[in-house]
Amino acid sequence: MSKNKIEKLEGLVLITGASSGIGLELAKLAAADNCDLILVADTDLSAGEATARAAGATSVETLQADLSTRAGIDAVMELIGSRTVDVLMANAGTGDGGKFIDQDWDGIAHTIDTNIKGTVSLIHRIGKDMVARDNGRILVTGSIVSDMPGPFNLIYNSTKAFVVDFCVGLANELKESNVVITCLLPGVTDTKFFDRADMEDSPVAKSNKADPAKVAKDGYQALLDGDVKEVSGLMNKVQYFFADILPDEIVAKMHRKMAEPEHGKQ
Repeated sequence: MSKNKIEKLEGLVLITGASSGIGLELAKLAAADNCDLILVADTDLSAGEATARAAGATSVETLQADLSTRAGIDAVMELIGSRTVDVLMANAGTGDGGKFIDQDWDGIAHTIDTNIKGTVSLIHRIGKDMVARDNGRILVTGSIVSDMPGPFNLIYNSTKAFVVDFCVGLANELKESNVVITCLLPGVTDTKFFDRADMEDSPVAKSNKADPAKVAKDGYQALLDGDVKEVSGLMNKVQYFFADILPDEIVAKMHRKMAEPEHGKQ
């Protein structure tokens, strides 16, 4: 059941993973509501800043930081200073394709530290202040693969399983408060993920992808409505439903067919 439905966002909005894709589209939506923005990413944000200003943001600050590290999280908190963050959009995430055993450990650790440690750390630090003043909204980008054992994208799927469970549990802990926790679950989306994950040779990377603007709009509206979970896209809703009821072994086989590199199939 939704709670605390509002018509638009107001105040200071912090968005991670905001240089492109879903994060940039979320920034455009918040900008259209005339919010003040802090945009964070591990890549250059000059284009994102220009886009947000053109979309109507009252003010835009940017920070290039690695959110898999304590130093990166500390840099975000230092930039915030004594200000109140009204909305946190924890969108930053990463992943690597290929066989788990063949992957470099540093890459595995970076995915875990970005998707879990960085996300949870920001939510803990910023959410603590929201709870203290009994007001605030947090949107976290999960994935429909959170319910799918993920051969050839194993760490990403597993971290997203944690993220979604964490969000639902946190929403329950805070259900008596005016702090809203919303988890957005996209499917395959037209972002830079597959390039950065070195998965361009997989069938899923060559499949039809959702428009990140549509995905962001779904998540943004769910946050305004106070919904806990939002699966973006009708077919993704169907896929997410069947992933929950089919045996894990079958889901794993299906995922492998989509994520395994075509040149290395066995």
